[in-house]
Amino acid sequence: MGLESVGDLALHIILNKLGPEDIARVACVSKRFRSSASEDSLWFRVCSQDLCVTNPVDLLGNPLPSFKVAYQIWREAFLMYPWSLVKRVKRCWDRIKTWLTDNFSEAEATLCKGASEDEIQELEIALKVKLPLPTRILYRFQNGQEFTGEHLANSTLGSSLGLIGGYSFYNHLVNVYLLPLSQVMLETQQIMRHLGFSRRSKYIVMAASSTNSEKLFFLNCTNGQLYVGTKNLATDGEMIPCVPHDLISLAHGLNGDQQQDAMLLWLEKHGHRLQNGSIKLREEGNVRSISLFPEESPLCSTAVTNGVEVRASAVFIPELTDLLDDHEKYLFSYSIRMSLQPQGCIINGMFFNSCQLHQRHWLIRANDVIVSDVNGEAVIGEFPLLYPGDKEFVYQSCTPLPTPSGSIEGSFTFFPGSLANPEGSPFEVIVARFPLQQPDYVF
Repeated sequence: MGLESVGDLALHIILNKLGPEDIARVACVSKRFRSSASEDSLWFRVCSQDLCVTNPVDLLGNPLPSFKVAYQIWREAFLMYPWSLVKRVKRCWDRIKTWLTDNFSEAEATLCKGASEDEIQELEIALKVKLPLPTRILYRFQNGQEFTGEHLANSTLGSSLGLIGGYSFYNHLVNVYLLPLSQVMLETQQIMRHLGFSRRSKYIVMAASSTNSEKLFFLNCTNGQLYVGTKNLATDGEMIPCVPHDLISLAHGLNGDQQQDAMLLWLEKHGHRLQNGSIKLREEGNVRSISLFPEESPLCSTAVTNGVEVRASAVFIPELTDLLDDHEKYLFSYSIRMSLQPQGCIINGMFFNSCQLHQRHWLIRANDVIVSDVNGEAVIGEFPLLYPGDKEFVYQSCTPLPTPSGSIEGSFTFFPGSLANPEGSPFEVIVARFPLQQPDYVF
């Protein structure tokens, strides 16, 4: 069959089964084929499948006359990069931004528009580094978060909008922002001088806590690994890798989305955790933030005793970890969330409308060896009184371990009614065992 004898319907069906490169080749056959290959419904499909773009816009969201033009503009904007890697990075950012739109719009408002190639080159010249390709593309899509200005004018609110999130216990408050390139340059120049790093160092600061509790993430532009500083960062330059080394592939000759540095893997993992509910928002007063305390099993345990529910999980605290200390090398913070179920407190078939915590008992293990057996009154100096339907009572504490893994389990002693007016004998509420472990991905 001659090419020109192909019917319009058949041609349309064929074109809809082709990728963008083959559609472009078909357009070179004849004027008729070029016309069919230029139909905007065809390029809508391509934009939707390749880029999840459902409106004809450019990288910055500016409107364009057609989906065909939009696709051309996108391809030209990333001409120097493997297209499969560009698509992968966009999927990563789409996942994060969709979650922010649905759950945390005030943090989404801090995301900066994508950086230009000129801005990336300015950073590379100033810091004498070459950014790995995946990190370059990540910044072409979103140039970090606004770290100063109106979003941080209110220090309480501003310190809670970090894209990476954080935790708090006692007076230690951490919430990590992804830095824009201008801040990357400033922080890297200042911190590297302060830490005494060599001018030949290929480490740059990519993310940091917005509070005085310094938590810093460094990208090694040579091997593509992301590191976080420990307690000994200032004295010994001690850092911990944030992504499994064997996943990073920056060797020459790799093509497409096989190229992956730690920044891309780290943000992909973060987006998946947000999307699947492994970590969630925490609201305290009028301030919301991404909490890094796990919310799902097996990292979060749940137990219900006599109507009292206790959820518990822990997070690794790298910035206070001391790898030079043999006894208290690793630090973990744990979060305990307790609530009274709607039916109230049930003891021996009797229902009580409240109960109050009196004592706690913890068994803390390093690997499988008990290293601490703790008995005491209250929790962080408080005796929470629980009522049905109230919000969870939440508190955080911390514990050091000599090993990178362990666990906590225990119980609380409650009185039905209240401590001032007990309505029965005390009863034990189980805190199911939950893990303490240095994770493969450190946030």
